[in-house]
Amino acid sequence: MTKTVDRFERYFRTLADVARVVNSSLETENVLAGVTEQTTKAVRAKGCTLRLLDRSGKRLLPSAAYGLSKEYFRKGSVDIDHSEVDREALAGKTILIPNAQSDPRFQYGEAAKKEGIVTVLVTPLMVDGKAIGVLRIYTASERTFDDASLDFMHAVADISAMAIENARLHQALKTDYEMLASYEHRIFED
Repeated sequence: MTKTVDRFERYFRTLADVARVVNSSLETENVLAGVTEQTTKAVRAKGCTLRLLDRSGKRLLPSAAYGLSKEYFRKGSVDIDHSEVDREALAGKTILIPNAQSDPRFQYGEAAKKEGIVTVLVTPLMVDGKAIGVLRIYTASERTFDDASLDFMHAVADISAMAIENARLHQALKTDYEMLASYEHRIFED
């Protein structure tokens, strides 16, 4: 019972920490780095990544990582057409891959083996019912995730997706404001 209480407390504290990180900055890079670190530690995993869809919606681009080597994180984008796992996740499902080293649905099985990754949990990042990316947890040994862990991952994914969307909206507003200010400056100079 104590282990369960400790885990729930850790999850709750992590959600509070993630909410603080999200509210402390509109700089997407800083927010995502904090989310991946906090999530990795909370679920006691090897690492965590956040990958966001590119503008075409055909590739997942590496956006933030914690606990993984630079080589693994920078192995490249994930081509949605070649990743059954990510297609399912982007359709709104959470996917558990017990052994990424041998599962043909996982695009980078050899890289996972080299990195020492066994189990991967993929959770979609959704905004208004539309996927914008995925949150992945990586473990060094085969592992399952109970309902409480899955609920925690969904909560982190939801908070992360909102943070990403808010940062994008902030950046778009800032760009629009700067363009308008520049335009007004030119009009009044003439």
